[in-house]
Amino acid sequence: MLTKKEQRLRRARQTRIRIATQGVARLTVNRTNLHIYASVISGDGGKVIATASTAEAEVRTALGAAGKGGNVAAAELIGKRVAEKAKAAGVEKVAFDRAGFAYHGRVKALADAARAAGLQF
Repeated sequence: MLTKKEQRLRRARQTRIRIATQGVARLTVNRTNLHIYASVISGDGGKVIATASTAEAEVRTALGAAGKGGNVAAAELIGKRVAEKAKAAGVEKVAFDRAGFAYHGRVKALADAARAAGLQF
């Protein structure tokens, strides 16, 4: 019997294999109960190009007194930030790697915000 985490990682594996054959940068998402993290990773060498997360100090102040990172508003902010950082580094096209998480709620909000900020995927 697989644990919940093992099931998610198993789902993520196929996506990563498919993205690797495309040879484009990938926007990967990790979500926990408290925070959401996004990274743009280059397709050729696997180097991290841009990152954003709700654990960053300036993001926490932008989110307000509670600094809550576990909601859709926080995910939208992170999507926008990571897209801006990626575009500044010269990356326009990415493949979206949801890391086995359902494309719903915070993951979807992050993707939509990144698209709105100018990333193509």
